[in-house]
Amino acid sequence: MSNTTNFEGPIMVRGKGTGFVNHPDHAEDIIIERENLGFALDGDIVMVELKKKVPGKRQEGKVVEVTKAAYRELIGTIKERKIDGKTVPYLQPDNGRIHIRPIVPDATPSDISMKVVVEITKWTEPLLDPVAKITETLGHAGDHETEMQAIIRSGGFSKEFPESVQKAAQELFATKEQIFAEAIADPKRRDIRGITTMTIDPVDAKDFDDALSCQTLPNGNYEIGIHIADVSHYVRDNDGIDEEAKERATSVYLVDRVIPMLPEILSNDLCSLRPNEDRLSFSAIFELTPDAHIVNAWYGQTIMHSDKRFSYEEAQEVLDKQDGPYLAELNIMMTLGRKLRQKRYAQGAIAFESAEVKFELDERGAPIRAYKKERVETMLMIEDFMLLANREVATHIYNLSKDKGKELAFIYRIHDTPDPDKVEELGMFLRAIGYEFETHKGIVKATTINKLLKEVAGKPEENLIKTASIRTMAKAVYSTKNIGHFGLAFKFYTHFTSPIRRYPDLMAHRMLRKHLDGSVIGPKELATYERMSIKSSQREMEAVSAERDSIKFKQVEYLMNKIGETFAGVITGVTDWGIYVQEESCLADGMVRLASIKSDYFEHEASQYRIKGQKTGKVYRLGDKVTVKLIAADKEARQLDFELVA
Repeated sequence: MSNTTNFEGPIMVRGKGTGFVNHPDHAEDIIIERENLGFALDGDIVMVELKKKVPGKRQEGKVVEVTKAAYRELIGTIKERKIDGKTVPYLQPDNGRIHIRPIVPDATPSDISMKVVVEITKWTEPLLDPVAKITETLGHAGDHETEMQAIIRSGGFSKEFPESVQKAAQELFATKEQIFAEAIADPKRRDIRGITTMTIDPVDAKDFDDALSCQTLPNGNYEIGIHIADVSHYVRDNDGIDEEAKERATSVYLVDRVIPMLPEILSNDLCSLRPNEDRLSFSAIFELTPDAHIVNAWYGQTIMHSDKRFSYEEAQEVLDKQDGPYLAELNIMMTLGRKLRQKRYAQGAIAFESAEVKFELDERGAPIRAYKKERVETMLMIEDFMLLANREVATHIYNLSKDKGKELAFIYRIHDTPDPDKVEELGMFLRAIGYEFETHKGIVKATTINKLLKEVAGKPEENLIKTASIRTMAKAVYSTKNIGHFGLAFKFYTHFTSPIRRYPDLMAHRMLRKHLDGSVIGPKELATYERMSIKSSQREMEAVSAERDSIKFKQVEYLMNKIGETFAGVITGVTDWGIYVQEESCLADGMVRLASIKSDYFEHEASQYRIKGQKTGKVYRLGDKVTVKLIAADKEARQLDFELVA
């Protein structure tokens, strides 16, 4: 770069237009005030010039160039406002992080309150709103299908596949017998069709990524096979289907539909480990002692046959009643799964559990029932074996590296240690309310967090401490540079078990296959994998955001006819302007504004995770249980307003 004070990075924009950009040499993000944003929008890649440092103030910067725009289109609702006495139509973006409100001069009266897609056509002054034109009308704001389409489009996702990709998938399916015959002829592929094998999945699952096999060995040990759909055998690196999968990077699960990473003829049929059909798989097969200690492991491509498709609930019923198909195998796997789980927690894995909400929708997509997803132990059992496979595949790469005397390229799922400042702040708070929490210069052991969570289980402050602990955590991401996984307490961890719905798993299969064959992954290829790791992490966040938006929309819609009713809730956030409360019926978050609490003047004490009344000393703290009344529900903004009930 010509100017050493300039640097490039993605910008986050919050509020009415304050930007933040991470700088590797600064502990805090560089702050960019509204007047210095230029033409940048949230998510853009920007070139930033550092301003002269003012003592005692945070380092500021100025956007000098948008090097890569995050948005080619904006999605939102057409509304009207007065400008110089004239009524002017404008776009209210769905994305709350978009700080501009584009003027849409070509909007007609029939466009008002419609959800639309716009393209910016003119933006000459950074501090003035740009001009945009409508390129597509999605429908009436608030309608189910309109809102789902808006969520999909806002995340850059698409249900439909390009015609060329659909054609390529059909051609693969048409030649499946030839492909399968060639796979069987491969001497490296192990035939395991004679071993009892089953899938255990959600009742409504269509894409079966994984299957388990189980048999007792003559020496009293058990052979557990974790068999994963061999997507890499069908979807080859850089072919048309692969290029589309790279763009999607993940399947997206909205309240009423799935947007698959792969065409459904592959995800739900050709690659899926369907019952009573021979299938190609990539397997991790372990010999385990009755105490779940690994004696031997084998990794490679296989031919498998699923004898039974269980739902989680069906498998749980067999175990609970101790009667039904494959009872012996289920008992063995459950016993081993529990022991793997116990070892994991003993080694420091953090047991954060969170409830999920599901909706029953009518034929129009309106929610008629909300309920919490029941978590049965067979779900944990499957999770135990998937974690085992993911950990051991990554560990196998490390062992191969040691044997060869050089680091081998691979893709890891990494989770950094918690933010030191947040850890120290949490420690001070916990010690102030009577809990021991050992830290050293902002470093905390996972076992310390687990010990704390066990200690507070069932106590009134459990929600508070669990929520505060979660907020110290980093996000798990993908990388070719391994730093371990803090939350799981694993030195080596990857994602290997879901290649139908996650692109990093497909990369892991390809890389593992190369290492098993003794092939070399060179620097150029490794750089490509690292770029895809970064992109996959970003797409994962966008998919999670879309999933949350669809749930939030249904939560608000479900509660709209319950205005005036009271709900039990728990405080999930504390801010300068109010407290966030999650009500218990459908786990929806809403705001209690401080101005609405008439009994006192409340101030926010951030380090104590609470607000406190000046006159009465009354305290409302993160995690406290409260009763609230729903006073407003805005479906379009996906917002709820509560007030506290004395």
